[in-house]
Order: sequence, then C-alpha cells, then structure tokens
Amino acid sequence: MLFNPLVRTMPVSYRIDKALGTIHTKCFGDLTFEEVMDHFRVLEQDPDCPEKLDVLLDMTECTSIPETDQLRSAGAAVGKIRDRVRFDACAIVAASDLWFGMARMFLVFAEDYFRVSQVFRDLDEGKKWLVSNSVD
Repeated sequence: MLFNPLVRTMPVSYRIDKALGTIHTKCFGDLTFEEVMDHFRVLEQDPDCPEKLDVLLDMTECTSIPETDQLRSAGAAVGKIRDRVRFDACAIVAASDLWFGMARMFLVFAEDYFRVSQVFRDLDEGKKWLVSNSVD
C-alpha cells in the first residue's frame, strides 16, 4: 500500500491512501488521552481526509494503558466527526494481551460508528482483513 506523507501529532501518526480509502494510524510510546483527542481534531481538519475511510489502527508500540472512561470518550469522538469523515471497516492491531482487551473494549464503545471491526495481534493479518472487508 502506498500512503500519503506521514502526518504526525506526537505520539500519533497517520497516513491516508485516498485511492484505497484507507487511513493507517499508529500510536506509540506513552500516549495520553489529550493526544488521542488532538488526533481526532487534526484529522477532522485535514484537507486531504476523504469523506469515507477504512481504518488500520496499529497499537503495537503503545506503552500507556487508557482508562475505561477514556476509551468510551475516544469512541464517542469517532461519532462526533462523522459529519466530516465516516469510518467503514476498522482493524486494530494490538500485540499485548492488555492492549488486545483494551482494543476490544474500545470497539464496544465505538461499534455504532464502524460497519465492521476486529482486533488482531499481527499487522499483516489486520491489513489482509481490512482489504477483504473494504467496500467501494
């Protein structure tokens, strides 16, 4: 997959492939709740962001662990930017058991904002699933 240049809002980065309608978001290090919310604000204002995107969210290098209320708020943030961008399929990749569980919890809070979603332990598996669940 070819992506546009990296747009980084520390420690969240993302690349949008407009041709495929995909955003690859990567979180790493000690990610704070404020940085997550900043990411949504940056994405909402990004002129290169199309109206519909499939999401590949890579949490494999994230070391911080969110609280349940933060996951709930992040899920609500997905819904709040729907006027700007609709998310379709969402694949979250989480290597650790703890992050795998956190990702599943996030998807419970955000399930109304994705057509289909799933959590994976391997980035390549997540990418393959996302491609197979992409709809034009």
